[in-house]
Amino acid sequence: MKRLLLGRPFRSDRLQHTLLPKRIALPVFASDALSSVAYAPDEILLTLSIAGASAYVFSPWVALAVVVVMLTVVASYRQNVHAYPSGGGDYEVATVNLGPKFGIGVASALLVDYVLTVAVSVSSGVANLGSVVPWVAEHKIAVAVGAVVVLTAINLRGLRESGTAFAIPTYGFMIVIIGMLLTGFFRIFVLGDDLQAPSAGLTIAAEHDVTGFAMVFLLLRTFSSGAAALTGVEAISNGVPAFKPPKSRNAATTLLLLGTVAVTMLVGIVYLSRLTHLQFMEDPGRQIVGGAGDYVQKTVTTQLGETVFGNGSVLLYVVAGATALILFLAANTAFNGFPVLGSILAQDRYLPRQLHTRGDRLAFSNGIIFLAVFAIVLIVAFQAEVTRLIQLYIVGVFVSFTLSQTGMIRHWNRLLPRERDPGARRRMQRARAINTFGAFLTGTVLVIVLVTKFLLGAWIAIAAMLVIYAVMLAIRQHYDRVARELAPDEGRPMLPARNHAVVLVSKVHMPTLRAVAYAQATRPDTITAVTVNVDDKDTRAVQAEWERREVPVPLTVIDSPYREITRPIIDFVKRVRTDSPRDVVTVFIPEYVVGHWWENLLHNQSALRLKGRLLFEPGVMVTSVPWQLASSQTRNLDRLDATLIRGPARGPRNRGGHKHGPMVTPEATEPTSPGAPGGDETAPAPADRA
Repeated sequence: MKRLLLGRPFRSDRLQHTLLPKRIALPVFASDALSSVAYAPDEILLTLSIAGASAYVFSPWVALAVVVVMLTVVASYRQNVHAYPSGGGDYEVATVNLGPKFGIGVASALLVDYVLTVAVSVSSGVANLGSVVPWVAEHKIAVAVGAVVVLTAINLRGLRESGTAFAIPTYGFMIVIIGMLLTGFFRIFVLGDDLQAPSAGLTIAAEHDVTGFAMVFLLLRTFSSGAAALTGVEAISNGVPAFKPPKSRNAATTLLLLGTVAVTMLVGIVYLSRLTHLQFMEDPGRQIVGGAGDYVQKTVTTQLGETVFGNGSVLLYVVAGATALILFLAANTAFNGFPVLGSILAQDRYLPRQLHTRGDRLAFSNGIIFLAVFAIVLIVAFQAEVTRLIQLYIVGVFVSFTLSQTGMIRHWNRLLPRERDPGARRRMQRARAINTFGAFLTGTVLVIVLVTKFLLGAWIAIAAMLVIYAVMLAIRQHYDRVARELAPDEGRPMLPARNHAVVLVSKVHMPTLRAVAYAQATRPDTITAVTVNVDDKDTRAVQAEWERREVPVPLTVIDSPYREITRPIIDFVKRVRTDSPRDVVTVFIPEYVVGHWWENLLHNQSALRLKGRLLFEPGVMVTSVPWQLASSQTRNLDRLDATLIRGPARGPRNRGGHKHGPMVTPEATEPTSPGAPGGDETAPAPADRA
């Protein structure tokens, strides 16, 4: 099933083949920023509607302010990708120039933002699709969760495959939206058509009497909502390693393309909405004068498609479908950025090491799965409502914007005094000026966002960042503590004084005899076999068989009046070590290797408990001695092994050996099940059998 869904595994040396050219990198990393033009205009008009329809006159000016910020951020991040092409992005910039704590703060903000990107993009895609397909609107939570699952599976197949799959829909969305805008403007300015949006005839009442300072506050809140169009710009700086060489130049070019296209579409949609008198409300049922009746509010892009191409036209469904698809695929930006950032943080010991491991398809599979799980939790918790989710959205991204640009200012300040070339100094000074303006502008937007959105839900995102910040510090402290404990101590002797072997016996059978023979082969200083007496009759039978076979190892019987197995063995091992703390005790546990999962329920439970307890005893080594039962031999391990290693450029393989080293037989590589094998019969007591 795994091979069917994900495909054959890739060799590590194929990593270079997964790098992306600009034509594929643009849809992979820029789909989030491009798709935000599908919901940023909605949020601008929705917020202005609080003051009534007359407030829509401010929408082009709000859009213009958002454009200024976006162009500034794009220009600033073009400096970032040249200065820090390793893929650390904002995290690396802040860590190197401001210190590790600022770096962790940026990382926590980005991690929250990536999760929200998936939740908001998918929820918005469901909303757009639900505008023309009622069934989707009725089951929006299930559809959104299903979309996240599909995106997860696609990304687990590998970066290049997901990029190729997403390139056509992303370019299709750009062509459809720009085509719709050009058609609308042509009909209005050339043909002279009087285009009216479906909502143009509605009369909207203001929810509140907004004047003076309240109006200023509303415009600031509208601007902060429209600033959602900037999300995703930072993803390219985090994904520079995924570009083909020259990486920095290709990433900077992709950023420029992203900014140009996103700005064009955002301004075009807002301006065409004004020309067609389009209205979009926060609560149609309460704001429409005379009652909403059976009015169903459609998204801005859907209304524009209906206005330009006509209700029920094929092109209207193309617009709605392309918009919904790009919003679903916009989550792919986070699926590429989150795992890479998680890998870097894991490498720096701020997140679990598993996030640094690449999967079969050379993608950071664990990071992809983590992101999907957290996004699904948000979608379900907020019922896939874009308006509720977007209040949490842009706090994190502007925290990273501001700290990153501040770090870049210090970066240039550090390099300028050492640079003697006049041309290079001018370039650095120009870059510093861009980053300084970017830091000021994004810091201002961050303050506006915090003031206008804090009580609307931004506090949840801030709380999540603080929690992640604390967790990452705790993880780093844990790894540092473990590293100190594991560091070699020159004054501490590494070799034990003596090795005492203890073989656990439940009955005299082949697994036990193999364990005894193996223990003898290790040449310990002392060796003894141990059985626990919980039933006198069974214990006497074991002793009699031991003597009859003349096993050359003494058998020690431990009494257990309360029929407990684990504690008497632990106490016995502790007594062996008490005489000399430098001695070690090696406990040999015979175990069964079974072929079916349900057989583990019938065996190995005592062995599992014993191993779990012995692992916490200092100076005690636990050795499992497996005995393969017939059921384990029915598995065609040769075929399984051949299937797992099959793939491109694997090298020749034969029964006698391997091109790169000695042949390893399937039996030798097949692991035993956890707690595997011997259990009832291998742990030294008949208690479980009873």
